[in-house]
Amino acid sequence: MKRALLNIFKYQSTLIARYITRIVVTLFFAVILIIGLIVFGNQFVLIAQDSIELGVPIQELMSLAYYNMTRDFPFIFSLSLFLAIILAVSQLYKNSEAIVMNSLGLGDKQFIIFLRPLVIVSFIIILFLTTTAVPWSKQQKNLIEEANKNASEFTFIKEGEFEEFKDGEIVFYASESSTPDSEAEQNMEEIFISARSEKNSIIVLASEAIKFTNPETKNVYLRLKDGTRYQDITGNKSKVILNFDQYDLQIISGDMLNTVTQYTAIQGIKTLELFNREGLLVNAELQWRLSAPISLLILSVLGVLLGKTSPRSGRSIGLLIGIVIFMLYNNGLLIAKSSIERGELNPIIGLWSVHLSVLLLTLIFYQLRNRKHSGYLDKMSIFINKEKKHA
Repeated sequence: MKRALLNIFKYQSTLIARYITRIVVTLFFAVILIIGLIVFGNQFVLIAQDSIELGVPIQELMSLAYYNMTRDFPFIFSLSLFLAIILAVSQLYKNSEAIVMNSLGLGDKQFIIFLRPLVIVSFIIILFLTTTAVPWSKQQKNLIEEANKNASEFTFIKEGEFEEFKDGEIVFYASESSTPDSEAEQNMEEIFISARSEKNSIIVLASEAIKFTNPETKNVYLRLKDGTRYQDITGNKSKVILNFDQYDLQIISGDMLNTVTQYTAIQGIKTLELFNREGLLVNAELQWRLSAPISLLILSVLGVLLGKTSPRSGRSIGLLIGIVIFMLYNNGLLIAKSSIERGELNPIIGLWSVHLSVLLLTLIFYQLRNRKHSGYLDKMSIFINKEKKHA
């Protein structure tokens, strides 16, 4: 008799597990479609603006859009699954289906177990994306941007027009501008430069100039020829006037370019290679890639707990709380990543501290939610375990 009841319960549990999984999957595709259209639509607009500003050819616009979609997909996937679990469990309680399941001894713990196959598959997908697909997409995007940067790095100076840089702090004018065979240089004639700061203001006039990059330091200079430099120091009525035959004016620091290049290069390195490297940027990037799969496991459990509501109450509260928690969780990871990169946070503590904090809050929430019901929700599970021991 007991064995027959055990078999019936197992069969019912399998049907319930499939039923819950089907609801979650259906809601997941609906949510990811809505979020994807919003995020990717916005990304397409931003990429279109970048293509105009950076001079990226229109034919490469779709490639950049694809790489950005690959980069953002783990974030959208995790959020969609998290919200789908909340909505699915809320729907079960709203329709009183979960109440019937509770009477059979099926509670939060069993719901989590039912969703385990789906969560494991999702974990593998996210792990593949963050450790393989996303680094590859970033590497390809960097190659496109670098190729266009070499071709358009100096084309921002338009001949015959006044150009403003750094929010108007620098005004530049060249009557004529031409680019020789070398992509690292640009020739200009009849130069006017006005630079203002809190301490002084400088005006430079020159008959011609060459814009070039030092191959060793990567510093970018304007080599001005046959000109005059006027400097007006704040608080001092006198002016400093300097006539020169040749004057090199640094406009871009190579150290800044090297830092940016190093940062973007690390993002495109294969995950296995990161394990063999050292450095703050490497540690931050490696922990960041592993964060999405880890957070997916934690959020799947939290989603079941947030979806547990009474039939009379709406499910919007749990959904709203879930969105807030997800954003705080993700922002916490971003802050921790940036802190590691700046050397303000020990990599040993790193992003793991954020995961442990959310996991601890989830466990506390689980205990609080099941304190009153722990007596009868697991009766059937205890019964099954006893039968297995006697079998």
